Amino acid sequence: MAKELLTLDNGTTCTSWNYSGTRLAAGSVDGTLSIFDSRDPPSSSSLHSTFKSRVLEGNIVKIVWIPPEYGDAVACISADGIVSLWEEVAEDSQSLQWKMCKSFGNSSSKVLDAQFGISLTSLKMVAAYSDGNVRVFELSDPLELRNWQLQAEFQNVIESVSSFGKASCLSASISWNPQKGGSQESSFLVGFNSNTSELNSSKVWEFDQAHQRWLPVAELALPEEKGDQLYAVAWAPNIGSLAGIKRVDWCDSRDSV
Repeated sequence: MAKELLTLDNGTTCTSWNYSGTRLAAGSVDGTLSIFDSRDPPSSSSLHSTFKSRVLEGNIVKIVWIPPEYGDAVACISADGIVSLWEEVAEDSQSLQWKMCKSFGNSSSKVLDAQFGISLTSLKMVAAYSDGNVRVFELSDPLELRNWQLQAEFQNVIESVSSFGKASCLSASISWNPQKGGSQESSFLVGFNSNTSELNSSKVWEFDQAHQRWLPVAELALPEEKGDQLYAVAWAPNIGSLAGIKRVDWCDSRDSV
C-alpha cells in the first residue's frame, strides 16, 4: 500500500532524487530550493527539511544532482536560462550549509537543459542552449566545484557547415551514456525542440581522445522524422547502448525505441 512521504509546498515546479534515493531536492516558482533528507534510521519512511532558501530570482524549472563521487551538490536551472550550482559544505568548523559555488549562463542565450557525466579523466557538464549550441564544461579540480572550464562548443548538427539561419529553441533534452568501467569514451545524447529541423533530431556525441574533440557518431531519426520536434531523450540505465535508447513525447505522439 502506498504511503505519503512528504507534502510539498504550493508552487513547487520540479523535484529530483539524489543517486542513492536518500535526499530529495525541490524547486519552486519563486526560486526557492528545498532539500529533504530521510530520517534516521535509513529505513524510515519519512523525509524532513534540512535546507530551504531562495537561490534564484525566477522560477526553477529543473534540478540535477551531481554524481556522488564529487560530493553533495545540485544544479538549478531557472526559467530565464541561468544554471546555479549549489554545494553542501562545512566552513570554519560550522555545521553543513548549502553555498553557491558557480553560475552558468549569459544574456544572449538561455540554458535549456544540463546534465553531468563522468569521463575517463574528469567530471563534465553538458549544457544545451536556446540558440542551438551545445557547450561541454570540464571540472579542472575535483575538489573545487567552482573551477570549471569550457572544453568544447558546437551545434547539434552532423554537417560541420550549417546552412540554416538563426535558430530558436524552446526546449532541449540531454542524456549521458550510463555505461561505466573499461576504456569506453564519454558519450551523450541530445535533441532539441526548435524551428530548425537539423537541430531537432537526437544525436549521439562521443569524445575522440586522439583528436581531443567531440564527434557525432549516430543520428537517431529516419529521414522523414528529422523535422519532428524532440521533447525528451534517455538512455536505458542498465544497457548503455544505442539499442537501449528511448525517445519519447514527439510532437505527433509517436514513440520509438
